[in-house]
Amino acid sequence: MSKSKAKAKQIKGKIKETAGDAMDDKRMEAEGAAERLTGKAQESAEKAADRLKRSKS
Repeated sequence: MSKSKAKAKQIKGKIKETAGDAMDDKRMEAEGAAERLTGKAQESAEKAADRLKRSKS
């Protein structure tokens, strides 16, 4: 997954989380939070892979 896709996942999760909060839908809010955190983890993994590639060059 690319960093841009991971960032998009974070944004989508934040929107879902905010919508869930606004509608008092705890399940949607939790799904959004999970999606946002998954996106952050994926972005961190991509950054680490980039650093590893640069260090090997």
